[in-house]
Amino acid sequence: MLCIPEGKEQEARDFYTNVLGLKELTDLGYPLPKGAIWYEIGDIQLHVRPEENHQLSKRHPAFEVGNLESSRLILESNGIVIKNESPLPGRIRFSFRDPFGNNIELIEILELG
Repeated sequence: MLCIPEGKEQEARDFYTNVLGLKELTDLGYPLPKGAIWYEIGDIQLHVRPEENHQLSKRHPAFEVGNLESSRLILESNGIVIKNESPLPGRIRFSFRDPFGNNIELIEILELG
């Protein structure tokens, strides 16, 4: 779950839906907690929820993507600052902050050999 300041739900929708291209889950058959926004990413869900005293966490989600360079170009074209992360064997990765300061990491698994 990522937390956002209260009252920033539309800004979160704009970022996660329009910039990141995530699919919002809107018809779950039950109501979501007040202000919560849920997204589908493959076979997992990302929950974004307003929090009264929003504070940044060092914890962050990391998502595997098929083309890291394409993701980088999309983010940079939307004014998102990219931070290259230290290399890991068989992986390339970077991170960025959403408009609320949450850290998100994207990773591409490299084919070896």
